Amino acid sequence: MSGLYYEEFEVDHVFKHSLTRTVTEYDNMSFSLMTMNPQPLHIDAHFSAQTEWGKPLVNSLFTLGLLIGMTVQDTTLGTTIGNLGMSDVKFPNPVFQGDTLRAETKVIGKRESRSRPDTGIVEFEHTCLNQDDQVVAVCRRFALMRKKEA
Repeated sequence: MSGLYYEEFEVDHVFKHSLTRTVTEYDNMSFSLMTMNPQPLHIDAHFSAQTEWGKPLVNSLFTLGLLIGMTVQDTTLGTTIGNLGMSDVKFPNPVFQGDTLRAETKVIGKRESRSRPDTGIVEFEHTCLNQDDQVVAVCRRFALMRKKEA
C-alpha cells in the first residue's frame, strides 16, 4: 500500500502527483458511450467542428474521474474505506484529445470520525492541469480514512 493513514496527512500539505495521462479520442468516445451520454460535443467530430471549440470536448466526467484516479496512489491507495462526497466541482478550461493532464492535491482539513473511532475524515482539494499549466478541473473530496493504529 502506498496510501497514507489518517494520522499521516498534514493540513496544507500539497502533493504533486507523478502520474500523468494523455487523453485520446478513444478515451472520450468510449467513456461517453459507456455512460450513455450521446452529447455530440463529445462524440461527433463534424458537429463539434461547427461549435466555438472547433473540435470535440472531452467528457468532463471522464476528466473528473481521471483527476481522482491520478491522486489515489499517493493519498488513499489501500488506506481509505471510501469516498464520502465531492463538492465544488469546476471545469474552468476545456480538455481536448491530445491534452496531457497532471494532478495536484492539497490537504484542506481533517478530523476524527465521531461515529467510528478507528477512522478519520480527510478533505482534499484536487486540481487537474493540462500541458500548458491551465487548470481544467478542480474538486473537493472527503475520504473516510483508516487510522494507522486501528
